[in-house]
Amino acid sequence: MAAPFMEKLAEYLDSPEPAVRLILSILIGYPFALAYRWFLFHQSSTVLHLFHTITGLALATFNFGSQVYHSLLCVVIQFLLLRLMGRTVTCVLTSFIFQMIYLLTGYYYTATDEYDIKWTMPHCVLTLKLIGLALDYYDGGKDQSKLSAEQKKSALGSTPSLLEVFGFSYFYGGFLVGPQFTLRNYQMLVSREMTDVPGQPPNSVVPALKRFCLGLITLSIFTIGGPRYSDSYYLTDEFAAHPFWYKCVYILLWVKINLYKYISCWLITEGVCVLAGLGYNGKNEKGEHQWDACANVRVWLFETTPLFTGTINSFNINTNAWVARHVFKRLRFLGNKLVSQMFTLLFLAIWHGLHSGYLICFSLEFLIVNVEKQAQSLVRDSPLLTSISQSPLYPLVYVVQQSIHWLFMGYSLVPFCLFTFDKWLKVYFSIYFCGHIFFIAALLVLPYLRKVFVPRKRGSEKKED
Repeated sequence: MAAPFMEKLAEYLDSPEPAVRLILSILIGYPFALAYRWFLFHQSSTVLHLFHTITGLALATFNFGSQVYHSLLCVVIQFLLLRLMGRTVTCVLTSFIFQMIYLLTGYYYTATDEYDIKWTMPHCVLTLKLIGLALDYYDGGKDQSKLSAEQKKSALGSTPSLLEVFGFSYFYGGFLVGPQFTLRNYQMLVSREMTDVPGQPPNSVVPALKRFCLGLITLSIFTIGGPRYSDSYYLTDEFAAHPFWYKCVYILLWVKINLYKYISCWLITEGVCVLAGLGYNGKNEKGEHQWDACANVRVWLFETTPLFTGTINSFNINTNAWVARHVFKRLRFLGNKLVSQMFTLLFLAIWHGLHSGYLICFSLEFLIVNVEKQAQSLVRDSPLLTSISQSPLYPLVYVVQQSIHWLFMGYSLVPFCLFTFDKWLKVYFSIYFCGHIFFIAALLVLPYLRKVFVPRKRGSEKKED
């Protein structure tokens, strides 16, 4: 009965059925959160774990049918690893290797040349959760003085139960598309600590509605603009026939509109987490309650920043925070930030999938971010460039910055969205590899510009004999 109904609904909405199921599943999170607030908030932890497990499994089955066994298997094995290996490096390494190999094997057998909504989509989110669980459990056995402030917040002082791990893994507000959160935060939710009113459901209805409405707005923008700026158009003869300037404008508009596909899902899901209380983040310096613990996008920063690093910091926030905490900072022993950054981006590329486009995208991010840091340093150290950035001319500079920013943000995301070598290479040939040329040239030119615009400090020059 459900299958024919979903087929008709997808046909009516002119959208793929998996996409319709995904959106409906995210929206169903709101009734689940309301049920938790109204009927289950004061129930025991066992009841809450069961509720989160059953609702999450129901959503997984609704979307992926019998393939839900993949996540069940990985959750059970992760629990056994914690129990059998304990707080050891062996447990951490075994968890990392097993979960990543399982995910990559899933990619290998299910991936196509198109963007597909399959069981591997939520499984990549689950993979980070379970690896993070092993690391947090390991940190719980360390001397507290050796932990960072972040690690102290997420470290686990006791061994979680199987039911607790299930509830954490399948929580309806984060299973399908994220956000990432720690088991410690989940435990605080179940123990009724994630609220601004001790012992009572949080006053989070209005903050949740704000994220929900903002999510609907961004979803509407993507629904209207997405078909006009589609990935497939890049591969048409019509796109290839357009002049260079048109292709650049298309890339700029395409990336801006298509990123709303992700943003809308994250905002709607964030609203679910806020409504349930998981989004509670204590008070700020002004004493105001914050609801951004599960924020995966900072909309204002995303819309206004003229910097690549600004967009990175405003987009997929919780995943970036997970990678920073569990990969980048744990590579400190390498003694080189650039090398740590390189390995972190390599991990992100592999975690996203096996297509070459992911490697190209994140290698370009590495290049772009480091060029931007050098450019920022040049402006900061140059009195002339600093004065221009603070002058009435800055609005013009800002428009130029934004144009460059979004053009090359789109340029780097072309292979991410087209996946395979033959597709993204065709697009790059049609625009003459302009992004690669621009940033490689910038790397070569910036040291000379620094000599021109940055005055030498007194005493830095050798005195002539």
